[in-house]
Amino acid sequence: MRPGLPERRTHDYSRHGTTTLFAALDVASGKVIGQFHRRHRATEFRKFLEAIDKAVPEELDLHLILDNYSTHKTPAIQKWLIRHPRFYLHFTPTYSSWLNLIERWFAELTEKWIRRGTHRSTLALESAITQWLDTWNEAPRPLVWTKTADEVLASLGSYLQRISGARCCAE
Repeated sequence: MRPGLPERRTHDYSRHGTTTLFAALDVASGKVIGQFHRRHRATEFRKFLEAIDKAVPEELDLHLILDNYSTHKTPAIQKWLIRHPRFYLHFTPTYSSWLNLIERWFAELTEKWIRRGTHRSTLALESAITQWLDTWNEAPRPLVWTKTADEVLASLGSYLQRISGARCCAE
């Protein structure tokens, strides 16, 4: 790549598999707990909850902000949560993942580490992400909102005013 030239991709892009990264962000310290799984089912999510349970001191309550993925709401997960009363699950509204700071961390991981990488296997991708995770946790930093709630609401208000007069059909 050179300055001023668009990024290019080859015509023969080949995907070498997928992985699931479950991640939990400690909003106070910025430290991240991460765990890879080949699939994204309730079984794997429960294993991740168990990893969080072991990593966080027992005297602390755990408030997890989650999306509305069905894996987080299965009867097996509900039973596990009953046996682990220090876990509190909070779900973001549909299409509002931006409210969850771990999503901001995922974006940073993608932009700074994964996007232009060449990963010839799932293991290579996981190794690269593990390296990023280890580096991040050596000097974790909390992610901080850059706008106040009033600024966000004002921005939404002006957006809603712009689209409220939009016409979908020619008259």
